[in-house]
Amino acid sequence: MSTKHYFPETAANELVPAVLRALVTATPHLHLLPADRVVLNGTHTPGHVAVISGGGSGHEPGWSDYVGNGLLAGAACGDIFASPSMKQVMAAIRGVAGAATSTAGTILMITNYTGDWLHFGLAAERAKALGISGSRVEVLAATDDVLIPRSRVRVGRRGMPGHVLTLKCTGTAAAKGRDFDACVRIAKAVNNQLVTIGSALDHCHVPGHQNHEAIAADVCVVGAGIHNEPGAEQLCPFPSVPDLVKHLLNRLCDPTDTDPTFVDFSDASNEIVLLINNYGGMSNVELGALADKVLQQLASTWKIHPLRIFCGVFVTSLNGPGFSLSLANFGKAGREAELAGGVAELLTLLDAPTTAPAWPKTAAYSGARASFDDSFLAAADTIARSIPRARILSRDPQRLHDGHAIAAEPRLTEWDMVMGDGDCGTAVEAINQAILALLDNSKVAAQGSVLQLLFTVIDAVDGMGGTLGAIFGILLSTLANQLQARRAAHKSDDPALYATALLSAVESLKGYTPAREGDRTVMDVLIPFAAVFAQAPTDFAGAVATAHSKAEATRNLKPKLGRATYVGTDAALPDPGAYALYEMLQGMLNALQKKYREAVLSLADVV
Repeated sequence: MSTKHYFPETAANELVPAVLRALVTATPHLHLLPADRVVLNGTHTPGHVAVISGGGSGHEPGWSDYVGNGLLAGAACGDIFASPSMKQVMAAIRGVAGAATSTAGTILMITNYTGDWLHFGLAAERAKALGISGSRVEVLAATDDVLIPRSRVRVGRRGMPGHVLTLKCTGTAAAKGRDFDACVRIAKAVNNQLVTIGSALDHCHVPGHQNHEAIAADVCVVGAGIHNEPGAEQLCPFPSVPDLVKHLLNRLCDPTDTDPTFVDFSDASNEIVLLINNYGGMSNVELGALADKVLQQLASTWKIHPLRIFCGVFVTSLNGPGFSLSLANFGKAGREAELAGGVAELLTLLDAPTTAPAWPKTAAYSGARASFDDSFLAAADTIARSIPRARILSRDPQRLHDGHAIAAEPRLTEWDMVMGDGDCGTAVEAINQAILALLDNSKVAAQGSVLQLLFTVIDAVDGMGGTLGAIFGILLSTLANQLQARRAAHKSDDPALYATALLSAVESLKGYTPAREGDRTVMDVLIPFAAVFAQAPTDFAGAVATAHSKAEATRNLKPKLGRATYVGTDAALPDPGAYALYEMLQGMLNALQKKYREAVLSLADVV
């Protein structure tokens, strides 16, 4: 776990007021009671039921960022991972009521932890005694943690991130003017049909607190809560993502173990909502890839195709490196809530817009997936298809590559992690593998066409991101144009054809980039290689040797362009892009020399 923070340890208690001030300053409809650390919806309708939540801080955006029309009327924020006091909760109740004498009622929604029950419960009883909200005040606890069996826990399941679905449906029902009893039924029904399970790689670190013992590198925690709990299970060795997802979904969906089974998902016609929550420390890329695996297994194993999919940051554990999965059976919840419109009515509450700053701005759902006509892509998927046969230069494509650059991936990646963003090696590896696959393609080999292969490679390079991908794309496209322009004056096996075409292509490329030799980029190899090759077209090996020496020389150059200019390092490493080009040229040379040796041996056999 990372124990480094931008705020010193002594500032831990000052973080909560600061984040609330920033939130309210940026969101005009919110109001802050600074002494009580309570956030209020300044546009709450007094005659409507007030839904108030809260808990320990460190779970942002829960719960302060869910205050707004269509969600919460207020939120009371405790210290990090600590329940707010009764005084704070009462301030939230009074703040929402204001000078109004509404008797619509107040619902206090908590996450079923002892401190929350006691403080919110005491505030509820105090509010009733004072006649606030017509003495209609009820505490409802989220209990969606599926990993705690009924037989082992007297106080019920923990509240987990899935409860934001309950908050949204209840808060919207209140904003639409539903009465107190209807709002309570909706909240209970959604909670009853909701299950969540969490997983984590490690604990988070609370500023100013003692470190937890780190989770071992080969262990994955299952059952991780939102307060740094150790988790009910530790899977070792570390499972693959598909195996982990399978394990988690079994916990959520499998009805055979009756003790921890809380919701029935066995009927494929059930209308399901999925929520995938980031505990705060996962990248969006990993979370999205995880969501893909979850959706695949829900469909293939459980025949579940969620009606709604939420994926993002909803309730965090500071910067916890983990996530949670939640499933809610909205079909059964709609019936349990006695909604005349059933699941459709409940989904309307979930989909309704809200001014709460953290709730995702979902688009209106029509019930059908939008169609897209991609036939035009099939008609223009390769440039090569449009080349007339007469314009194709013939040569053995297998002479052009041997995969040499693939072996350089670890070095290129290592160097780029120091000088850039670390993707150069993998990008070069991917494009070279694509080229080798094209060389193995029977159609390309049968055509024996340099241009056919070149245009096909261009299509592959077009999918290579980054600056290097764009440089190669422009270079190859211009090279293809130059080859076609010179085809009448040269034979296909004339080295001068390729040397002069390449030199012209490099000159054209200079119009698209300011990089020149000496700037510590790929141009430090490309420009001198093209020049030497043009001077001696029959000495390709000599040009490649020049490329090697120039690639090595970039060790002594200071970067003038690109990401490396932002990195202060004295590491004497070559430029990854420049070296990648050399490795690819060396691969071409190896292939040419191999073909030459094979030709000599074949001639010897004949003699």
